Amino acid sequence: MTGTLRDASAAQGGSGESAVDHEAVIGLEVHAQLLTRSKMFCGCPATYVEAEPNDNTCPVCLGMPGTLPVINRRAVEYTVRTALALNCVIPDFTKFDRKNYFYPDLPKGYQISKYDLPLSVDGHLEFDLDGRRVRCGITRVHLEEDTGTLHHAGDVLQSATSSLVDYNRSGVPLMEIVGEPDLRSAAEAKEYLERLRQILMYIGVNDGNLEQGSFRCDANVSIRPRGTETLGVKVEIKNMNSFRAVQRAVEYEIARQIAVLDGGGSLHQETRGWVEARGATISQRSKEQAHDYRYFPEPDLAPLVLGAEFVEEVRRALPELPEARAARLIEQHGITEGEAVLLTATREQADSYERIVGRGVSAGVAARWLGNDVLRLANADHLPLWESGLGEDGLVALLGLVEAGTVNSTTAKALLEELYLAGGDPVAIVRDRGLGQVSDTDALGALVDAAITANPKAVADFQAGKETALQPVVGHVMKATRGRADARLVNRLLRERLSG
Repeated sequence: MTGTLRDASAAQGGSGESAVDHEAVIGLEVHAQLLTRSKMFCGCPATYVEAEPNDNTCPVCLGMPGTLPVINRRAVEYTVRTALALNCVIPDFTKFDRKNYFYPDLPKGYQISKYDLPLSVDGHLEFDLDGRRVRCGITRVHLEEDTGTLHHAGDVLQSATSSLVDYNRSGVPLMEIVGEPDLRSAAEAKEYLERLRQILMYIGVNDGNLEQGSFRCDANVSIRPRGTETLGVKVEIKNMNSFRAVQRAVEYEIARQIAVLDGGGSLHQETRGWVEARGATISQRSKEQAHDYRYFPEPDLAPLVLGAEFVEEVRRALPELPEARAARLIEQHGITEGEAVLLTATREQADSYERIVGRGVSAGVAARWLGNDVLRLANADHLPLWESGLGEDGLVALLGLVEAGTVNSTTAKALLEELYLAGGDPVAIVRDRGLGQVSDTDALGALVDAAITANPKAVADFQAGKETALQPVVGHVMKATRGRADARLVNRLLRERLSG
């Protein structure tokens, strides 16, 4: 039994030891709303978060009798784009089906989805985790319509005294990405989800918002004795609205299933909801089988024959994906893998880096500043560089001053802090305030001599072999120049004097 499973079992009140060496089997089903302007089968706006309840509706998305759906071409294109990014095969022929079930958020009593002939099949997603390469199969990527939303008077349906329904979301184009049960830990599930979200945002089909539910995930979790191939009883987990929630819920469910079996109980196929406040999953209902939905072909929509020309057109429009882009930046600019991963976290961030390098800033300097100080401010202020007051123009000017030796890094970082939101011309500010770097050897030499005299203990420690003892002596010179001294020159002058 692995350490992860043993610890998790203990967290459920078990002994922490299991007589059986268990292996977790995890498959994720991700639903991602597409960034189209209109809904899947009608002309209503696809945005709904800030709309008044039931404002963005029409007879089609409300399922009124006699209305006919019309396929959103852009939604089909975005789904094919996603499928190609996930290495899927695009069949020649596909059709929509009716998935029948009754629930208040589904006005028609059925959902237009896909069953036996999806838009794409047989893909995969690969990623690195803890020095290993993980490959997870993609069963299919298909297209359907979203449901409305229910608002319960209480935390969960089971305890609600009343519920309200809002159909603004009903009919929003929804992509379902079904992953194979190839993941073996909660950490792999979390990483898979993060990489998938990154790709969807890179190719511009989804906004990646877990909190608002435009990118959401259900996890199918089972366990089996390690070394066996037979799948265990699958439990579906819902209601996870963050990567952390996905990891915690999967960890909990693995441990719960082990504890049940170790206690002599049995598992049954069901849907369980993750309750963040309790840190636990709770049973919601028995899990439906495919035949429970009584699928049949959607009679109001003709089948789709996409054609090779359309598929190739979509393929040609695919942007460079994050992993490939990171590899290219490493090779092209000689930056580190860690820097490349940070710079390609989003497509906009990578674009910004390449624009800045294209304007003459050294690739390494740009990578270090964007991956550290600029990223820190962007996260703190919730504002990317290209939308900040400083902007790319200001950063290019600032880094130009650094590379020319006009200002030192201390001054440049102070200016970055000051100008990131407020904006301003770094060149003019450095000139007007006299912030230029002090690089005069004679002037700095005199200050170095004074610093040595003022710090006899630090000097003695340094000469005795304590390297870090030099820092307060350097600091003495920096203070005397209000942080404007050329630190490398100060270091060199100090070492020359103290080595004699």
